[in-house]
Amino acid sequence: MDIEFDGAKDETNRAKHGVGLSDGGIVLENRVADFLDPRSVAEERHIAFGMIAGRLFACVYTMRGPVYRIISVRKANRREKRKWLS
Repeated sequence: MDIEFDGAKDETNRAKHGVGLSDGGIVLENRVADFLDPRSVAEERHIAFGMIAGRLFACVYTMRGPVYRIISVRKANRREKRKWLS
């Protein structure tokens, strides 16, 4: 699986969510759910939920050909955990 992300966005994501965008690859490899983000307008964005070290994370990404372009990675909130881990 090929992934890419913006370096500046990676720093912002680490500061805001405490996790790097490179971890999006782990989320994608361990996904339990994946769907189109209904709020995306300019480009088709997906939201994937997957496990990292026993914890559920959310990864927002878009496809650039065969490459996953990671936009955001964060811990899943309570509502998301209830929905995807039940």
